[in-house]
Amino acid sequence: MKTDDQQVLKTIIVDDEDLARKGLAMRLEEFNNVELVQEACNADEALNLITIHEPDLVFLDIQMPGMTGLEMLSEIQADVLPMIVFVTAYDTFAVEAFKVHAVDYLLKPIENDRLAEAITRASHQRQGRVVSQEKEKLLDLAVSLTGKSHDAISELIGNSETAGYSERLAIKDGSSTTFVPIRDIDWIDAAGDYMCVHVKNETHIMRTTMRELEATLNPVIFQRVHRSTIVNLERITKVSSHINGEYYLTLNCGSKLKMSRSYKEKVKHFF
Repeated sequence: MKTDDQQVLKTIIVDDEDLARKGLAMRLEEFNNVELVQEACNADEALNLITIHEPDLVFLDIQMPGMTGLEMLSEIQADVLPMIVFVTAYDTFAVEAFKVHAVDYLLKPIENDRLAEAITRASHQRQGRVVSQEKEKLLDLAVSLTGKSHDAISELIGNSETAGYSERLAIKDGSSTTFVPIRDIDWIDAAGDYMCVHVKNETHIMRTTMRELEATLNPVIFQRVHRSTIVNLERITKVSSHINGEYYLTLNCGSKLKMSRSYKEKVKHFF
């Protein structure tokens, strides 16, 4: 049974030996986080399949008739280059594999523990790529909403710990005070003279104004998207436009927030 799609490694095997492909394919069935989408018997076929399927991982033989595995990599655009695990009967190409930043280098016949190690490495590397991509999306959104440049936002992020913004929000309730970690806040909306602070499916009420609360929050992370709504940019997973010209933000907690039309120009690059 496969795991969540976000964790599964879409994989292609490239080898001119039919038995080698079949053998590796059978062994990959043992890994729940690997989905074999296609097999290729030469570099030209592999290049076409990589363009179509955009796999996360490719098990690549080095010595093949025509174009070698190393030559094939030079034909792939860097921004769509999948993770590569070289599979070969020779150890003479290890240096070249290192130069092209291969995830691993497996010698035939492949040992079970080495195959498992290679897949674990690929999984960890993919997680790192996803985190990097999410940070980039957050940066783009911050640029869009604040109107600042990428460099300015990056500098603010780098200096966020010394920017003077509190790490906790003190919410008083009668004689008691609840301290909410700022990063845990999903979104905030106004209700008359009170602010509703939504944190992990809980709502905390505090008496303050939108302007006062907004001033205490780091604008790199929190942005006002409506006259009565502040959102944590890190929680946004989707920006949707509707026929009537309005926009809606979907958060990873499931909440769907309306974005004021005055912010329309700031989100145009998402569509």
